[in-house]
Amino acid sequence: MDEILTQCKPVVSKSWLHFTAGLMWSAVGIMLLSLASGWLKPLGIVAALPFALVGGLLALAFLRFSFSGLACKNVGRIEQIDGDRTCLFAFQAWKSYPLIAFMIALGITLRHYTPIPKPYLAIVYIGVGGGLFLSSLRYYRHIWNGRITDKDR
Repeated sequence: MDEILTQCKPVVSKSWLHFTAGLMWSAVGIMLLSLASGWLKPLGIVAALPFALVGGLLALAFLRFSFSGLACKNVGRIEQIDGDRTCLFAFQAWKSYPLIAFMIALGITLRHYTPIPKPYLAIVYIGVGGGLFLSSLRYYRHIWNGRITDKDR
């Protein structure tokens, strides 16, 4: 049975883990930013600008004090993995998956089950989405700086 499970495990190189992590962080960031944009669009540019600016400042705070550090830790953790190849899902630490599930549930709850007006919710979504997207650039920079070898391609 272990042999069958081992054969079914999606195994990739470390460079693909960096790329997968960056892609996931970018995709979630873009998704959150697009939701926020959709909520601010009906306001018009003048009324939406203060919400967007506060969200942008929050994004920089998330980048500086949270997500950038997590991305750096993930890059280091991936580099510390024994061997050249490992499970595709190791792009994120296993203990982070419950936190991700909680954040998804929190986002759904905030969007659908709270009376918070969408423009105010957009501030949080811009903050988190922008912080995630900007932090995803660390993964791409790590790849760009020569971490991909011919055997990774």
